[in-house]
Amino acid sequence: MATAEKESLQRRLGGQREHVLGILDGLSDEHLRRPVLPSGWSCLGMVQHLTLADEYYWFGCVVAGHAQDRLPTEPDREWVVGPELSAADVFHRYRDEAARSDAIIASTDLDAAPEWTDPRWKSWPVTFPDLRTIMLHVLVETSVHAGHLDAIRELIDGRQWIVL
Repeated sequence: MATAEKESLQRRLGGQREHVLGILDGLSDEHLRRPVLPSGWSCLGMVQHLTLADEYYWFGCVVAGHAQDRLPTEPDREWVVGPELSAADVFHRYRDEAARSDAIIASTDLDAAPEWTDPRWKSWPVTFPDLRTIMLHVLVETSVHAGHLDAIRELIDGRQWIVL
C-alpha cells in the first residue's frame, strides 16, 4: 500500500515529529513543565497533546477504529501532565504512539475512509473523508505545534531549531 505520495507525507510527518522532540532536547524537567505563555500549557503538555489528540485520536481512533478509551474525558485534559509522569515517560509515549500511527498508515490505503467518524465533526467546517486528508491534517497540526515549541524554546534559553 506504499505509494510515493504516502511515503512523502509520512517522511514529512516524521520530520515534524523529530522537530518536536529535537527542539525540546536538553531542557530541564523544570523548563519542560513550566508554562511560559498566559494560556498555561507546558512543553510536556504540548507533547502529551500531540500524543493523544493527534497521533492516538486521528490514527488510532479515527483511521483504525480503535476504542477511544485513552482519550481524556474532560476538555483539554491532555494538556495536563501530572508529577507521576516523568519527561522521559511523556517522550516515550509520543514515540510509541507515532510508531503505532506509522504502522496504521503503512497498512491503510490513502483513499480509505475512516473506520470511526466522530459525531462532533457534524459541527466542523471541514471533512475528513480519507487517510490522505487526515495525514495532511496531522502534518499541519504537528508543524504548527512544532512552531509553538520553537518560540517557547527561544524564550527559555535562546536556542533555535533550524534557522536559514
